[in-house]
Amino acid sequence: MFKSIKSKAAAVAAGTVALAGSAMAAVPTDVATAMSDSKADTATLAGLALIIVIGIATFKYMRRSV
Repeated sequence: MFKSIKSKAAAVAAGTVALAGSAMAAVPTDVATAMSDSKADTATLAGLALIIVIGIATFKYMRRSV
């Protein structure tokens, strides 16, 4: 009986995955454009944050050596 419950659970999981895969909808072009724009903005902000952190670390390193 325990094996049949496992097999039923596996069948339900496989069916759910199959239905989820077929439920994918096409994304409108406006949404795709907005997502790519936000990706570029995020990369810019991450780069600026990295530069700021490197600048602070460099300043602390220079202050310590003097």
